[in-house]
Amino acid sequence: MLKSHMDAIENHLVSISQIPANSGHSLHKGTPREAFIKEYLEGHISSNVAIGTGEIIDANSQPREQRNQFDVVLYKKNYPKLDFGGGISGFLIESVIATIEIKSLLDQAAIDQSVSAAHNVKQLTKHIHQSLTTGWVPPKILNFVLAYTGPAQMSTVHGWIMNSHRNQGIALPTWTQQTKLSTPGTALDGVFVLNKGFVKLDNTPLTLNQNQQNGIYTLADCLNGNILMLFLSLQSACDNLQGAWLDPVPYVANAQFPNVRTL
Repeated sequence: MLKSHMDAIENHLVSISQIPANSGHSLHKGTPREAFIKEYLEGHISSNVAIGTGEIIDANSQPREQRNQFDVVLYKKNYPKLDFGGGISGFLIESVIATIEIKSLLDQAAIDQSVSAAHNVKQLTKHIHQSLTTGWVPPKILNFVLAYTGPAQMSTVHGWIMNSHRNQGIALPTWTQQTKLSTPGTALDGVFVLNKGFVKLDNTPLTLNQNQQNGIYTLADCLNGNILMLFLSLQSACDNLQGAWLDPVPYVANAQFPNVRTL
């Protein structure tokens, strides 16, 4: 039932993506397609998270410094966010579970940009107090790409990812079977192309590597099942109980408060 439903969603997304295809500006193609994905996520993802668009900061982030904007940000609703206006927000890294960049066309340039953005945000530092955890908690923010069109073979996408890591000097993650669930990726965690297939890191409980073969990526060329895998990847990151709360002290460490005294 779940796969049939998600396959119908996947086919529907591909179909309605043709509606803005005749527009004359790339923004007029991309923005509606982003809205289609947000609508799908809002109707299906866990109710303990919210969905937004914007940039991500930590306690060391500075005003007006260059930051990446993410099309979709999944964040915990019990944390604050900064409202920049126009539907764009700033999210504290402590609140963010995952990001999704939505591409109308996936190519090497799109992968290069997404790998760089994912690597940048993975360098941010969380400051939280934690009392307990139950279930799998991703060791770092998860970064995904969802593309409407792309190459016929996912081996091509895998090759683009390898090129990006090599050209940008970003090391690939390494792990053993015992450590992989606690080892974060160093850039993208997964790339999903509608009606084509997916490439994802094999360091989560959602694994298709039943024989524990050596390797860090799972590749699949498949007409359907791609939205299902993205949905389950997001849901598995939300399916945990974490007793954690924001440590506010680092956020005021560089703030100036004149005439402070304790009486």
